Amino acid sequence: MKLQQLKYAIAVADAGSINEAAKQLFVAQPSLSSAIKELEEELNFEIFIRSSKGVSLSNEGSEFIAYAKQVMEQVDNLERRFLQVDYETNFLSISAQHYAFAIEALIDYVRDQSLDRYDYSIRECRTSEVVEDVKTFRSEIGILMTSNFNEKVMMRYFKDNHIEFVPLTTSKPHVFLAKSHPLAKEKKIKLTDLEKYPYLCYQQNYNDSVYFSEEIMSGLIHPKRIYVDDRASIFNLMRGIDGVTLGSRFNCASMNGEDIITVPIDSEEVMTLGYIKLIHSTLSVQATEYIEKLKKVIERESS
Repeated sequence: MKLQQLKYAIAVADAGSINEAAKQLFVAQPSLSSAIKELEEELNFEIFIRSSKGVSLSNEGSEFIAYAKQVMEQVDNLERRFLQVDYETNFLSISAQHYAFAIEALIDYVRDQSLDRYDYSIRECRTSEVVEDVKTFRSEIGILMTSNFNEKVMMRYFKDNHIEFVPLTTSKPHVFLAKSHPLAKEKKIKLTDLEKYPYLCYQQNYNDSVYFSEEIMSGLIHPKRIYVDDRASIFNLMRGIDGVTLGSRFNCASMNGEDIITVPIDSEEVMTLGYIKLIHSTLSVQATEYIEKLKKVIERESS
């Protein structure tokens, strides 16, 4: 199996026609047909179902193309990283659950640099996507939290994906809410106190289990529940409709806004903040320095 064959198969799948793909690839149609046929013979199944109207993917072909696209994406990453970019450029790639302190740590990291060239990325995404990014080398590290509720499931999930979880600190759960919220002046909040307020949570992938939720004790029943995809939405809903969510004590008011606060919740649950990386991998200098900045942000937020 050759990379060129994967490229050809992806082009045919996207075009829905061998003739059209051949035009886009600037290759002769018979050559493309032959390359696809050789690949199918090697795989021992048909990737495409041919008809007078063009081609469509078989069941096996759909799965094969999904994997092929992942492979070609990594090839593109390798080429950008080692062939197309000046070696003096600093690289850092991070994926994280929706945490303001992860962004604040990157701000501190960049401010302390005096570089003419760098190529950094930070991606706020769903729990399974954080793991997938690290697993597929899209990100060097991923930042997330575990809890008493999901720890066993998540540790098994990490192990299955050849990923190591490195704890940084622990936190008791807190309620995130606006300063104008009726419960904002409470010293400690009970779970039952939250039942009449909209409960806000980050949308996960449809096939992810409840253990992948970013909010602790996600198995609890809330009569009013709103799912969101980004931090801006969740804080706007806190301000606008007295929405609440559960998280750690790390608020980062400079990022989230001075009008968003946290109040401890009456619970024995414990959250563990940490980062994930591939097992046996050695972190780059950039990732190590970023993690040190992350530790300092956590220390600031804990004081």
